[in-house]
Amino acid sequence: MKLRVATYNIHKGVTGIRGRPRIHDVRMALEAIDADIVFLQEVQDRNERLARKPGYPVSGTQLDFLATGAYAHRAYGMNAIYPHGHHGNAILSRHRIVNSSNHDISDHLLERRGLLHAVTQVGRSKGREEVHLICVHFGLIKRSRLRQATYLADFVHREVPVKAPLIIAGDFNDWQQRVDVLLRERLAVNEVAVAATPPPSKLDFLSRLLAWRSARDALVGVSRTFPSFAPWLTLDRIYVRGFRVLDMHVPQGLAWARCSDHAPLIAELEL
Repeated sequence: MKLRVATYNIHKGVTGIRGRPRIHDVRMALEAIDADIVFLQEVQDRNERLARKPGYPVSGTQLDFLATGAYAHRAYGMNAIYPHGHHGNAILSRHRIVNSSNHDISDHLLERRGLLHAVTQVGRSKGREEVHLICVHFGLIKRSRLRQATYLADFVHREVPVKAPLIIAGDFNDWQQRVDVLLRERLAVNEVAVAATPPPSKLDFLSRLLAWRSARDALVGVSRTFPSFAPWLTLDRIYVRGFRVLDMHVPQGLAWARCSDHAPLIAELEL
């Protein structure tokens, strides 16, 4: 069973400075990505101010607009609530989501953060398997991120069966890679950029190992997603357990930079 998954911070579907709606561009981006499962951050599902501006969906919510015609199943975790609307994380899936729950992992009042957990069933009708999906958006402060990563690790140990396939994706804001180390050690997960690197050959092991490390570093560099117009930070990641990573890439170019300040991270997985 092969799956294409993607994680994408859509910046509430608006431009950064002027706040111009660009949710139509985001929808076209999702169509181009063509993933089976998409992990979204900063989905502004309701904004009464934007609803009056040209270019904003005239009916339904932002999540409905993004999912219509492509994704029959979705989960939404409302994190930040304000008088004119709310935003949070979301998961869009072509496979049935059997249950979902949202958990507040905010570390302080200025940053409302959440952990969205969903369980989907993949495979044919007689051989369906449950896959656990977790979408996160961690804070901007290092200590907050580490506490949120600890909560995530504890949550997985408590709520996800050891042998269950698992995908954790989102915007980790982890440019120092402290969260990356914690998750690898606590959860025994693979990050797709590293896992996609072929292992070194047994022949002439030392030179092969050096070549593998060079290839791995190059591939990790390719996984940079922020800022989208000239990516140089690896903020968005996908961690997996129970999957083989076939490939990963980050689409780049002016067309993608117009959609969000983040570029999407896309991975090809095999269950």
